[in-house]
Amino acid sequence: MKLAVLVSGSGSNLQSIIDHVEAGHIAAEIAVVFSNKEDAYGLTRARNHGIPTAVIQHTEFTDREAFDAAMVRALQEHGADTVALAGFMRMLTPVFLNAFPMRVLNIHPALLPSFPGTHGQHDAATFGVRLAGCTVHFVDEKMDHGPVVIQAALPVTPGIAGDDLAGQILRLEHRVYPQALAWMAQDRIRLDGRIVHIEGSGVPVCDTDGVGPYLVNPPLEDDFAA
Repeated sequence: MKLAVLVSGSGSNLQSIIDHVEAGHIAAEIAVVFSNKEDAYGLTRARNHGIPTAVIQHTEFTDREAFDAAMVRALQEHGADTVALAGFMRMLTPVFLNAFPMRVLNIHPALLPSFPGTHGQHDAATFGVRLAGCTVHFVDEKMDHGPVVIQAALPVTPGIAGDDLAGQILRLEHRVYPQALAWMAQDRIRLDGRIVHIEGSGVPVCDTDGVGPYLVNPPLEDDFAA
């Protein structure tokens, strides 16, 4: 699998993906890291690991479709066949999605379909939920809407600040996103409408780490559980 990772900011999920690829846990090559912002720190992370980068600023285009067409050309020039959004703050149009049909994944810091949008963790904390988490899903034309691949949930301390909850969720993101990409690289993901099946996946189990107990479904496999 030749992976393109799209970033707009710091790229902490990108770093987790890089680490798992370099450890041999994901059968993929990161072909390019792309950003719509020249100063995105995710580009520096990529360069630190010798990964090619590309930058095209969306402000140079009059509409989303033209920008997406330019992105497609850039990613295809690097041979990418799969795309991971890692804090990429742009909605994708059919121009982009049709170029990589059902090969675009995103990580969202909430348990979809609850709390879509750019502040999922903070919205969950403000709402006073008792469970929060993250979702890896296929990307379609609607915001945070496509079929769900994997979700992780953790208990929420009443009154927790949004930033603190975001930090707890982020630790789970760094596990479930590489796991989803590993399944993609192994060709183990099957779609039945909106229902995603992972071939050979086990029964979901509760686990624990520094953020406390959490539940992941489908369960994490050994390379991603620690």
